[in-house]
Amino acid sequence: MEYSQHFLYPSSFFASREPYVVKTVLGSCVAVCLWDPTLRFGGINHYMLPYWTGTDLASPKYGNIAIDKLVEKMKFMGCRVEDLQAKVFGGGELIESVDGRSATQIGLRNIEVAKNMLADYGIPIVSSCLGGKRGRKILFFTDTGEVRHKYLEKRSL
Repeated sequence: MEYSQHFLYPSSFFASREPYVVKTVLGSCVAVCLWDPTLRFGGINHYMLPYWTGTDLASPKYGNIAIDKLVEKMKFMGCRVEDLQAKVFGGGELIESVDGRSATQIGLRNIEVAKNMLADYGIPIVSSCLGGKRGRKILFFTDTGEVRHKYLEKRSL
């Protein structure tokens, strides 16, 4: 099958009834893939920070905004929230401080917002690859819900 392709940039989301393969690259960012096995289409977001604080634009740069927006889009396209399944990727801690730990733990906090919000919606996480010290490249197939991912090699400067 020939897929249309879409590259998902940080701070954005994408959903389609048509078959797409959506590509994105994650470090501390998280991508939530939602798929409806009844209607057989899906959507994905890519957020950079966990929570919108209310001080600037409420954009999908923030996990709590990105997840709400993706769920809203899926509902607009005809999905029922109770039919959705989630796959969650990313949240790596790629930058270490002197003591070997991440100072900000943005990756961990991004993972937590995904888990908490999906639980609040009652959307099960059926697959995930989270945390660690390396980035990931993912491919999401909107018509099957399949996600392929590979780790990116760490390079020294």
